[in-house]
Amino acid sequence: MLIVRFMINIVKEKKRCFLFFISFFSILLTACNNASNSAASNPSLPPPNVKVAQAISKEMTQWDEYTGRIEAVNEVQLRARVSGYIEKVQFAAGEKVKKGDLLFLIDNKPYKSQLNYANAEQEKAKVKYELAKNDLARAEKLVAEKAISVEEFDMRSHAVREASAALQSTQASVYAAQLNVSYCEIRAPISGRISREMLTEGNLVNIADNTVLATIVSLNPVYVYVDADESAILNYRKETHHELNGTPVSLALNGDTKTAFQGHIDYVAPKEDTKTGTIALRGVFDNPDELLRPGFFARMRVQSQAPYQALLLPDKAIGTDQSQHFVWVVKENNQVEYRKVTLGMRDNNLRVIREGVNAQEWIVIDGVQKLRPNTQVNAEHIDVATSPDTH
Repeated sequence: MLIVRFMINIVKEKKRCFLFFISFFSILLTACNNASNSAASNPSLPPPNVKVAQAISKEMTQWDEYTGRIEAVNEVQLRARVSGYIEKVQFAAGEKVKKGDLLFLIDNKPYKSQLNYANAEQEKAKVKYELAKNDLARAEKLVAEKAISVEEFDMRSHAVREASAALQSTQASVYAAQLNVSYCEIRAPISGRISREMLTEGNLVNIADNTVLATIVSLNPVYVYVDADESAILNYRKETHHELNGTPVSLALNGDTKTAFQGHIDYVAPKEDTKTGTIALRGVFDNPDELLRPGFFARMRVQSQAPYQALLLPDKAIGTDQSQHFVWVVKENNQVEYRKVTLGMRDNNLRVIREGVNAQEWIVIDGVQKLRPNTQVNAEHIDVATSPDTH
């Protein structure tokens, strides 16, 4: 019995201790809440300082951006049309050349010798042809007087035709020899910038090897090829109501934030690539300073709809709440209002606001991190258009 009473007393003591701790923590939490409420309602705390501005109204054009490579309008690989030793290289690597400039000179002495031989054969053929014509003229008189047989006349007539054919053959040989001599001078077929020489003076060029001696590329204008998906092509045609040729495009190089080059579409592939579901577009751009070089990576933007008037705000004024974007709008009583917005395209450090605000409302630009709904603020009005952070 003593043991049972002892155990009952222990249980009672533990229950008293547990009730004591519960009461203590309840009092502590109540005190903390009262202190917090007191601090929140303390009118002595000043409202936070923020900078506010109205959205910029600006005419915008919607663009779709694609990546591609710059290509030359014309590119020619120079190859020899006759074999021989290179006597001279008439250009400096990388320089500009004009159409018709002499670039390579191949030893032409063997081909001049062939030309001289062909000219001599042509003279022999001319003499034979003249002789055959004279014989035929005499035969015509003799056959009229019946001094020679008809068979003899036919033989002399055929001899003239044979001599004429021989003369034409030698004339063709002379022309071929002249071509070979002219092929010893390799001239620029287009204007552009030339690569380094792949064979230097003294090297043998063999046409059987099909060796590339140098490459010329034109640099003004240049092409940019990109692949657009089917839905984009349909949208462009819907917006423009005509074929895409002539649609404005702009171009930025890798790493550039601004599109400094303006051009237009001059080619649309007649067939979709069924493997990728895309259609090739080609933009053409003027390149007078030759900053754009074939092979450069580039971003080309295609105008996807007509220009429209839009409202823009700096990126730093826009907050993100999970997948939702929002801004803080300052009301007449200097309290802020949480406002959901729909974003559009980017323009440098500004963002188009499609829905959510109007041009007369003041939006918090700086100090958004310390705001909560209905927070009283001390607003400083600024002009976004003149702020250096927005450019």
